[in-house]
Amino acid sequence: MLVTLKEILDGANAAGRAVPAFDALEHTSAEAVVRAAEAQKRPVIVMVPQTAFPLVDTASFFPFLVWLAKRTAVPVALQLDHGKDLEAIQTAIDGGFTSVMIDGSALPLEENIALTKRVVALARAAGASVEAEIGHVAGGEGSFDGSAVDESMYTDPAEAERFVRETGVDALAVAVGTVHGVYKGTPKLDFERLREIKRRVRLPLVLHGGSGVSDGEFARAIEGGVNKVNLFTEISMAALRKSIECANERELKLHFAEMLLEGKRAVYDIAVSYFEKFGICGQHKGETM
Repeated sequence: MLVTLKEILDGANAAGRAVPAFDALEHTSAEAVVRAAEAQKRPVIVMVPQTAFPLVDTASFFPFLVWLAKRTAVPVALQLDHGKDLEAIQTAIDGGFTSVMIDGSALPLEENIALTKRVVALARAAGASVEAEIGHVAGGEGSFDGSAVDESMYTDPAEAERFVRETGVDALAVAVGTVHGVYKGTPKLDFERLREIKRRVRLPLVLHGGSGVSDGEFARAIEGGVNKVNLFTEISMAALRKSIECANERELKLHFAEMLLEGKRAVYDIAVSYFEKFGICGQHKGETM
């Protein structure tokens, strides 16, 4: 069933759980993560980043995602990931997405607030939820070059409190030590900062750059207030490796659809693993989502 991000995350926030959010740039990955959610009987968030617009035909892919979500037995939110401008926000809303993320994190605080308020007004009129980011998570979405964290760009708890108060967003992405794409070095999250942000804003918090974070750090992040974790790079690379291995083993004597099926299985398996690990985290809260 197609629902809003707010509907999914408000329940997760109250229960102290996290919901995985997967970027999907094509039909195969989208189907795999939705089927994994159904198998686990868990809500899921399917995202398309603005940076992927050149890779997809939004006029046909967005209606497919809406159709897929509506015929699925579990709650599915469709979100624009890292929208940078009002045109992309409107494209997603017109395409039937139930949530948009406006990323003004590279802007000065005042400009980020002003842009986000405009997006909130636009989304509210369409019944959509809004996620925004304050602080800046290093790296580019899906980057393979490797990124290091920049502590000077971490989210300031006081600024986060003001940002939420003035914008009225439904979820807040924070920078506490993760990066987009591949890590340079070992992730080390600032859990004290995370807990202070949660104490001040009490909204669902979002952790971008989930690929590469250990199970133990995920558990601590969820305990500290994270309710949504964005995932892409690890899954995309695993699906590619599996597809290539299959093609090489068959000496290229296979149909393209067979290779895609191998990649789809890899996406499904990893998605299931995230539902399972996030399902364990927060069990002491007694939630049954």
